[in-house]
Amino acid sequence: MILVRPVSRDVDADLELAFVRMALPASAREFLLEKIPQMHLMVTGISRDEGRFLRCLPEQMTTPGREDYPAYVPADVQRRPGTALLSGRKDQLERLVALLRQQGSQPFAEALERGISGAAVPPPTHVGSHVFDFGGAPQVMGILNMTPDSFSDGGRFSSNEDAVGHALAMVEQGAAIIDVGGESTRPGAKPVSVPEELGRVVPVIEALRKRADIAISIDTRKSDVARAALSAGAVFVNDVTGFTHDPMLAQVTAEHGAACCVMHIQGTPETMQAGPHYGDVMEDVLQFLAAAIDRGVAAGIPRARIWVDPGIGFGKTLAHNLLLLRRSRELRILGQPILFGVSRKNMLGALTGNKPPHARMPATLACIAALTASGGVDIVRVHDVAEVRDAIQVVHAIRTGADGGDLYRR
Repeated sequence: MILVRPVSRDVDADLELAFVRMALPASAREFLLEKIPQMHLMVTGISRDEGRFLRCLPEQMTTPGREDYPAYVPADVQRRPGTALLSGRKDQLERLVALLRQQGSQPFAEALERGISGAAVPPPTHVGSHVFDFGGAPQVMGILNMTPDSFSDGGRFSSNEDAVGHALAMVEQGAAIIDVGGESTRPGAKPVSVPEELGRVVPVIEALRKRADIAISIDTRKSDVARAALSAGAVFVNDVTGFTHDPMLAQVTAEHGAACCVMHIQGTPETMQAGPHYGDVMEDVLQFLAAAIDRGVAAGIPRARIWVDPGIGFGKTLAHNLLLLRRSRELRILGQPILFGVSRKNMLGALTGNKPPHARMPATLACIAALTASGGVDIVRVHDVAEVRDAIQVVHAIRTGADGGDLYRR
């Protein structure tokens, strides 16, 4: 599969502020934007024929004295075959898309289009009576673990009523969706039988549905559990295996008209932290998630109802996790809403003096603040809803602040 990943940040917003300050007319702005190279794209998976075609780009230039196509820098063909860097303005890259279509390189053209529009806002998710809009501040998914052995809050709720009360409190604090789980997927966790998992989650989902019209997610990798949970009132399936564990899970999700999140994992919860290894962790995660999206669509789930999660802590070292967080915006090329689950994770303990899970809230807030500032997240899955909501609102306000005084007003 060809992947085209942005390796520089979109500067349109900052340029627009500069243009407003200078009181430039629209025609002058367009002229300047044509002269400013803004995009650098890493391309992997190029075939030999496509590589030869790109090397011949200078011969395709039709306007004397003008570069009609982006610069092409191939990687070492022996060490990194099929890899290259494309650099240029958006209009140059769009001309290359058109040329690729003319040459019959449709997959390459589509991948390049996704790379060019990598900062595009994903479409809203409509599921049941709920609508999730993106492009503003990240939304919050509240965690409700009905397990005795989850790494952070296992065994917290002594009754279903306590669990329902906590879920309603999270909604009051600003959670847009509640994720109910009955099987721990912490490193080394043992599988739970279907009857046991059902007994943990279905009564809580039924009780929640009776109390309020809130969006409920079932955190499971089993189709039988998902079927019962969706029948009980859930509208969302959160699968940590990206539809690889149970081949029927995607079909059950589609049959119930539910939305879903597909997550990347290397191995299983029992084995995932036993020496995880990657050639390029970001590329491997992107390839896995792209395949998971395709599995969901093939089963009948509308693409607009599929979210993606890179799986922080699921078959990754600390270094892998940090790189995925730093480069979260590259996930935008998938075109789907991006969910991150970092709340109280082991990596945060490792970075802060091996603090236990209950002492990791400041580190959690810092991580989510960084993600929000980067623009590489749409949903965060957390334990501490109120505190996270406050952090998100502050960071989002700073990120979007644009009032520089009278001269910046149109």
